[in-house]
Amino acid sequence: MAPPARLILASASPARLATLRAAGIEPEVVVSGVDEDAVEAADAASLALKLAELKAVAVAADQPRALVIGCDSVLEFEGEIFGKPRDEADAVARWQRMRGKAGVLHTGHCVIDTHREVWLGRSAATQVRFAAVSDEEIEAYVATGEPLRVAGAFTLDGRGAAFVSGITGDPHNVVGISVPLLRLMFDELGFVWHEFWS
Repeated sequence: MAPPARLILASASPARLATLRAAGIEPEVVVSGVDEDAVEAADAASLALKLAELKAVAVAADQPRALVIGCDSVLEFEGEIFGKPRDEADAVARWQRMRGKAGVLHTGHCVIDTHREVWLGRSAATQVRFAAVSDEEIEAYVATGEPLRVAGAFTLDGRGAAFVSGITGDPHNVVGISVPLLRLMFDELGFVWHEFWS
């Protein structure tokens, strides 16, 4: 099947956009405006998927002949769901709990073909192990502002990379978009991944 006229990323995340660009994909960016704090679900994987679907649906409504990708990530840690921290104090407290331990980063993915009005939703999970960082390191990291903008209060593609001791699973998923999963979703919808390379 021929690619649709437009490929749209329904996310304001620069990390997701950079990941797609590194994989040879150059999407348009249209931010959904979904209020993430107002959405609830039974567990982390369901919440990530629900948020991804809401973002994709909100953008797809105004985009004819497009393939819309919505994503969202949350961290599951000791039975709790961590989105973006509320403030610096929250980010520091999270890191003091997370250091030396592991959590699971869940990213929901939703792809909508607006021309055929078909869509898929999938979630992916990657275990993340956090380094035993000091209070000084935590405070310095939080002071950069980076942890305040991302789910779980850490990144794998920025300053936070030094504080992640290892992962089990897809590293792209931790950044916020699983490229291998996305390729499979495109295939399931009848599209060939490399035909989207720019």
